[in-house]
Amino acid sequence: MPRLNPTSQKAIERLRSYTPPPTSYDSVPLSRRAAVLVLLYADRKGELRAVLTMRAMTLSSYAGQAALPGGRADSLEETPFQTARREANEEIGLPDLNEQLPRPFTVEHLCEFPANLARTELVVRPCVALLHSFDETTGENADPEVSLIPRLDAREVAAVFTAPFRHFLRMKDEEDWGGDPEDWYKGAWTEWHQSTWRMHQFFVPVRPKEVVKPKTGSEEQRQAVSQLEEQEKSSKVTRYRVFGMTARMLVDVARVAYAEEPEFEHNSHFGDEEMIEQLRKMGRLSPIRRRGDRLTREDMETAAKLS
Repeated sequence: MPRLNPTSQKAIERLRSYTPPPTSYDSVPLSRRAAVLVLLYADRKGELRAVLTMRAMTLSSYAGQAALPGGRADSLEETPFQTARREANEEIGLPDLNEQLPRPFTVEHLCEFPANLARTELVVRPCVALLHSFDETTGENADPEVSLIPRLDAREVAAVFTAPFRHFLRMKDEEDWGGDPEDWYKGAWTEWHQSTWRMHQFFVPVRPKEVVKPKTGSEEQRQAVSQLEEQEKSSKVTRYRVFGMTARMLVDVARVAYAEEPEFEHNSHFGDEEMIEQLRKMGRLSPIRRRGDRLTREDMETAAKLS
C-alpha cells in the first residue's frame, strides 16, 4: 500500500494548518448541534478518497440519501470531533476515540470547518480526519480498501462507499471505471439563505466489491439493505447521488485541501456562520426542537435584513 503521493501529502498539510473563523456552534443549544466526519484515506495510487454512507430508508431524517457519517451531539461537553467519531462508530463501525483500530491504522483529527445550517434548523460542524494506514515507526503498512473498510460493520446505514476526494472539484469522473465520466457532476443555481445558491450533485460510481453492506443487525436493518438492493436492481442504479449540504461540505474541504477552485460554478464562502448568528438574534434555533422544524423563505428574508 503506497503512502500519500506528493499531491495528497500537500493537501493533508493544508488541512492540518487550516484555522476556521470563530463559530456559532458553541452558542446554539444542544438540540441544534450536530457534526459529521469527512474521513479521508490514501488509495493504491496514494490519492485521497472520502468515506460516505447511504442512509437507510427507515431513518427519520434524510432517509435514502448519501451522507457523511455523523449526527447530533449527546452533551454540551462533547466536542464536534467527539460527536462525529461517536456517530461514525454507531453508523459505520469505525472504532470510537476510546477504542483501538487494528494495526497499523490510526485516525488523525486534521481540522474543523465553519458550521453549516440544515433546513431542519440543525447547525452542522464538518470535522476532517485522515485514516493513516502506514506506521512510520514500525514500517507496518496496510490497504484500507482491503484490510479495514470492507470489515466495517454498518449499523445505522444501508451501505458504506467511497469517492475520489479531488474529483469534488471536477466536472468529470475517473475515466477508468467503465462508465461515462460526463455523468459525474450536475449543478444548478437556486435560492436559499436569501441569495443565489449553487446546488451541487455528484454521481459516484457504484463498485459492488467496494460497497460495504451491514453484516449483521436487526430485521429493520436487513429490510433497509434489501430495499437499497432492490432499488439498485430494479432501477439499474450504477451511481449514488451525493448532493445538498453533503456535496457542499466536500467541495469546500477539497477547495482548501488542494488550494484550487472547482471547475464548476460555486458559492465563494464557507459554511453559514453569519446566517446562524442572524437566526439566533431572531430567536430561532431554540432549545426545544419540534418535529417538522424547517426554515422557510420568510425566515431567511427576515434574517437577511438583520445587521
